[in-house]
Amino acid sequence: MTETEIWRLSGTDLAARTRAGDLTAEDAVTASIKRMAEINPDLNAVVEDLSSEALERARKLDLARKDGATPGPLHGVPVTIKINIDQAGHATSNGVTALKDLIAPDDAPVVKNLQDAGAVVIGRTNTPEFSFRADTDNPLHGRTHNPWGRHISPGGSSGGAGSAVMAGIGALAHGNDIGGSLRFPAAANGAVTVKPGLGRVPAWNPSQSAERGILAQNMSVQGLITRTAQDLHLAMPSLIATDPRDPFHVPMPWRGDAVAGPIQVAFSKETYGYDLHPQVDAALEVARAALVDAGYLVEEIQLPDVFDAGRTGYRALMGEVYALMKSDIDAAGSQTVRDIFSVYFEEFPPFAGQELLQMMAKRTHYARGWSLFMQDYPLVLTPFLPQPFFKPDRDTEGAEGVHEVLGCAVYSYAMNFLGLPAASVPARLAELPNGPQPINVQIAAPRWREDLAVDACQAIESRIGRMCDVLWEKMADRA
Repeated sequence: MTETEIWRLSGTDLAARTRAGDLTAEDAVTASIKRMAEINPDLNAVVEDLSSEALERARKLDLARKDGATPGPLHGVPVTIKINIDQAGHATSNGVTALKDLIAPDDAPVVKNLQDAGAVVIGRTNTPEFSFRADTDNPLHGRTHNPWGRHISPGGSSGGAGSAVMAGIGALAHGNDIGGSLRFPAAANGAVTVKPGLGRVPAWNPSQSAERGILAQNMSVQGLITRTAQDLHLAMPSLIATDPRDPFHVPMPWRGDAVAGPIQVAFSKETYGYDLHPQVDAALEVARAALVDAGYLVEEIQLPDVFDAGRTGYRALMGEVYALMKSDIDAAGSQTVRDIFSVYFEEFPPFAGQELLQMMAKRTHYARGWSLFMQDYPLVLTPFLPQPFFKPDRDTEGAEGVHEVLGCAVYSYAMNFLGLPAASVPARLAELPNGPQPINVQIAAPRWREDLAVDACQAIESRIGRMCDVLWEKMADRA
């Protein structure tokens, strides 16, 4: 195979070939590194190039295999790691200039789990300051661009991850999500992801000097952004391997028991006062039809407390951020991010004191309602955003910008507050006046059943094909 053919392979196909011995780990990594060298200067998705150590690791994997070692499930698969997660010997800068020399003493659990499975880290991807924007730009590493064009933000906070994997830099991209930071980049770039539920993936940064706030612990999760849904089935079983450094991780298998009979899907186009764009409407109809064709029973129905749960959850999170992070943001953040946070606090007035404690407790009320609802409807198909994805720096344009970027994203952060899995998958390519743009939909699932959401993503993907193939044609035409 040529190097171009190799980097185009899905993670699933690539792992099958490296494990069978049809390709070496060095072949796989070399192809991705060359693709990175070709396109990353324009995208600025990867901000720390680890090519040299990646090739050294790939050669060691090949030698170990030659000596009789059993290849791991991700043998030789190139991956990227977001710069807010510890990787031994590298800076966990989180997009903040003051943290540029915060060198990790050890690997975070997700880095260890990926490498234990045979994956090879080829680079570290960009994030906004403090990983707290739905766009990706910072004074330390600069702006990341969307491979579809500069008319669309790459999303955030895992914007470097989404841009890299869809452009062909690595088959898997690590990211994380406290309010949408896996799903925003997936939607922006036309990628696939599943935000795992609470307790699913072990998490901890050995470099941290204090524990995070309790809502940050309960709402933030680690995950992967991929080009195909099948790649999530390939890689997530390795990512969820237990790690004693996360005392609240729940060691459960990736696949749950089969659901008896046709799976019922609750379907809603409700946007809670925001206008539903015709292209998002069309994407939802494609997704619904694909699921029906695949044998799901899809019913349009009112959902329990999405808006209230989402707004309450994000206002509570802003209360915790105000109390625990505001001084750091004021001291180390740029004027841009300080201004954005000021508007966040206007859009989501922070709960404080007794009211904050009451709203944190109310989380269980919302989660119980959804748990009961999902006894009948194990999957929930909704918009992710009511409009096509926004332009770069839209969240710097005051209250109106933040309202469009984050205020309308209740389906996103509601799932973080509830602790439920939520997948994002492209269902349409919209040809808009400013250029082509993928449109993703969201599929929520019950606790511990990420696999059901990914299965549904596969059904939708089978209808529209791989969005990356369309993207690569358009990138080649622009070159």
